[in-house]
Amino acid sequence: MAKGKPLAFLNFGGKVSTKHLTTFTTQLSTLQDAGLPIVRSLKILEGQLKVGNLKRAIGQVSEDVESGSTFSEALSKHPKIFDRLFVNMVKAGEMGGVLDTILRRLSEFMEKSQKLKKRIVGAAVYPVAVLSVAGSILAGILLWVVPSFNKIFKDMGVDMPFLTKMLIAASDNVVAWWWTAPLFIFLGMIAYKMFTSNRAGKIIMDRIFISLPVFGEIIRKSSISRFTRTLGTLITSGVPILEALAIVKNAIGNQVISNAISAVHESIREGESIAEPLAQSGEFDDIVVNMIDVGEETGELDKMLIKIADNYDEEVDVLVASMVSLMEPLLIIFMGLVIGFIVIALFLPLISLVQKIG
Repeated sequence: MAKGKPLAFLNFGGKVSTKHLTTFTTQLSTLQDAGLPIVRSLKILEGQLKVGNLKRAIGQVSEDVESGSTFSEALSKHPKIFDRLFVNMVKAGEMGGVLDTILRRLSEFMEKSQKLKKRIVGAAVYPVAVLSVAGSILAGILLWVVPSFNKIFKDMGVDMPFLTKMLIAASDNVVAWWWTAPLFIFLGMIAYKMFTSNRAGKIIMDRIFISLPVFGEIIRKSSISRFTRTLGTLITSGVPILEALAIVKNAIGNQVISNAISAVHESIREGESIAEPLAQSGEFDDIVVNMIDVGEETGELDKMLIKIADNYDEEVDVLVASMVSLMEPLLIIFMGLVIGFIVIALFLPLISLVQKIG
């Protein structure tokens, strides 16, 4: 077995969770700030890590640096773990002799990005969890409870009202076709991946997501926050503006915003400003465009970008809280209507039965 590649069958494509990578970057930043050589810092962190993709990658990076490679060159050999943003920031830090400062900025950037992602995911967990539980209970009622009542009603010869017939028809369909639900979910996931695998499909879906009420605004503002924070961090670290825009364009994750950044890239290449193509795209608020314009004029674009990102993070927090507050009563109303319908549909024949017996 080759050195540095134990348990290769557990590699899972060589990827590493954002949380683990953020922790590693923060710890490496601390060790570099303390004045330790980069190789020693890497070996210390490698020894602390559990067996996995990151531990193997750090071991290989450490060996490459010992063999004469620069830190950024060694990192670039593991693109699934260390993306272009990470590598280019480290490279800028090496060239400027401020690697410890760059690593600190990078760790702060990753921590804030992770917090923003957690807030958005956390907001989506609540309605998904409630709907999943509600769906499971409803499926159980339709699969077992309603058929039992249906048998009783038929045995007793009860005339069933329209609502009861609707409920029983729904129950019969669920009993007969329940196995199609996971199939449709699986086929839907495949269809979505195939549709979004090309640029045109990705643009259509991203446009739909951005157009959604509340949730679409969260996606748009979080994408803009990621764009401004990433670009500001790269410019502060000394990465050339064109290279920074190329990196940011691929790091946003939203094709609509990415297209606007592509227009900015071409504008800068032709010697024009950043603000104008952003305004023309229609995806950025006037306040963002104006702040970037002021930043360009004053020569403090990096600081202005970080300030925009901080402001938008706060706005995303407010929107997430608003969405959760809005979802709670809507889910309660939805559950009440469903349960109310089932109770009424099952009790109407029982009332008729009691009257018949009386």
